[in-house]
Amino acid sequence: MQAQFPNTDLSQCTPAQGAATSRLDEQDIEEWNDLFQYLTAPARVELALRFFPGTHVLSSSFGAQAAVSLHLLSQAAPEIPVVLVDTGYLFPETYEFVEQLTTQLNLNLHVYRSLRSPAEQEASDGQRWLQGESGLDAYNLENKVEPMNRALEELSTGTWITGIRRSQSEHRQDTPFVQQKRQGERDLIKVSPLADWSDKDVFEYLKRFDLPYHPLWHQGYVSVGDTHTTRSIYEVDDESQVRFFGIKRECGLHL
Repeated sequence: MQAQFPNTDLSQCTPAQGAATSRLDEQDIEEWNDLFQYLTAPARVELALRFFPGTHVLSSSFGAQAAVSLHLLSQAAPEIPVVLVDTGYLFPETYEFVEQLTTQLNLNLHVYRSLRSPAEQEASDGQRWLQGESGLDAYNLENKVEPMNRALEELSTGTWITGIRRSQSEHRQDTPFVQQKRQGERDLIKVSPLADWSDKDVFEYLKRFDLPYHPLWHQGYVSVGDTHTTRSIYEVDDESQVRFFGIKRECGLHL
């Protein structure tokens, strides 16, 4: 796991400036990221909850290893809103996983969906995930990005906390712990307390707290999204192809 910061009194090891507003300058961002690299994930969460502006919101896709961030935040802030974007095309096992973890961790779950139903979209636009990169982009924008932006706006989000990690994909290799983000119509602070975690860190955390992987994990689904654009590792030639047919890996939320 991450190295402990030499000063164990967190109140004495914060940057000179806190984050009383939803805007941080480049020096603030640099100082927070410098500090976070020495802290454990629970300590990062504690500081984010204490010093970064509310409302604090956690987003989760309830994917393969989602139980880590859900458990970590539910222990530190039991009432924190947890946002799930439901495209209407999630695996049955994902819906079961959502219900299981919501009950087990007593989550304050908020589910957001596109303004048009999946059936309406298909009748009007066809199966856009089969229409190349531009079709995928349009589908993801309507079914993932717009609902998440709406959630962050309606919840008056000041700090958006995610469970993304640098090791998850090439596009996430440079993920900072803390960043200033313009998401939809909101200026907010985005925090990724697990950014430097390895798969081994995840495994050890899940084992320590007796938490489950996604039910499809043991069937080779190392990344779980929609049924129509997710493949198990056994169905592809390379791990980069497990999502979106290898055309892309990101849906647009974390770019």
